[in-house]
Parts: sequence; structure tokens; C-alpha cells
Amino acid sequence: MWFVYVIYSKSYDRVYIGMSESPEKRLLGHNSGETKSTKGFRPWVLIYKESIGSRENARKREKYLKSGIGREFIKNLKK
Repeated sequence: MWFVYVIYSKSYDRVYIGMSESPEKRLLGHNSGETKSTKGFRPWVLIYKESIGSRENARKREKYLKSGIGREFIKNLKK
């Protein structure tokens, strides 16, 4: 089972969208500095997680959330 997740850095008002088989474990990686693109914006909190069946479909959903309309959806999650 794959997931699409959104994490948020309140300190920097920054959002990161990703996909993983284990979003909670992945969040630990983001907060420990293992991911270069998120290392400088710690701490991160998980604000959204969506269960998707396959890796391929998770990638499609991730791309959608990174689009303009997807970003609007995410903006409403931060409120």
C-alpha cells in the first residue's frame, strides 16, 4: 500500500509533498535531516496522508497535489 503525504514546516511556512509506503517512517527521516531538500526547514509535521493502491497511482496523485489546483487544496489544510 502506497501513500501520498503532505508535511508542513510551521517555522518556515513551507510544504513538502511526497509518496511513501510508510509516511510516518518517512517523516522521521525528514526530521532527522536524511533528506537534502527538507533538511534546512525542520521540524516537519504530517498534515495530510492519503492511501493509494499502487506506486504508479501514488505518483499520479503526488503530481496532482503539486499542481496549481492541488496546491489550493493543500493551502486549505494549513488553516
